[in-house]
Amino acid sequence: MPRPLSRYSTVAILLHWLIAALLLSNLWLGLTMSGEHGPAKLHTLPLHQTLGVTILMLSVLRLGWRMANPPPPEAPGVAHWEKTAAGLVHFGFYLVMIGMPLSGWLLVSSGPADSPIRLYSIGGFHGLPWPHLPIPADLSPDRRKALASASDAIHRFLSYSAYVLIVLHLLGALKHQLFNRNPVLPRMLPFLKRRPHSA
Repeated sequence: MPRPLSRYSTVAILLHWLIAALLLSNLWLGLTMSGEHGPAKLHTLPLHQTLGVTILMLSVLRLGWRMANPPPPEAPGVAHWEKTAAGLVHFGFYLVMIGMPLSGWLLVSSGPADSPIRLYSIGGFHGLPWPHLPIPADLSPDRRKALASASDAIHRFLSYSAYVLIVLHLLGALKHQLFNRNPVLPRMLPFLKRRPHSA
């Protein structure tokens, strides 16, 4: 019998695509920054940090929304191993969306204390100050350097992981939609109405 197509809530769909756009933009910025030095990097870094802080706040909001509003049930015909793989990919995305901004924040915070974090604001490029994470004041320079190095390694690892997760996520969605004929893509696409589909 036909039944209504289970879709994510409007808030979940909005957060999904907004975070996706910001994450892809910031990954691209991170790549371009790796070859920049001097004034060029000083111009790009505040935008990179601004997007990172925005992704962090939206991801925490999305996680809270997901806990309060569970996602719709899986489409019929999805195998158990596919559900497990999808769950691992989603868990990995949350690690990336929350862990990558936090590791970048820790990286800057463990650097020189006179390097303030300035975010982009509506009125100007460097208008909104952002606090450093509380690093113990008595931490020796060598330990601060080691903390910064570890934070940088985690930040880079999570950025590389993001590329893998994005590819897996896209391939999984296309596999279900094109080969298994399971309507998974319409569940998260905006501007679609609930339509009946055969069970």
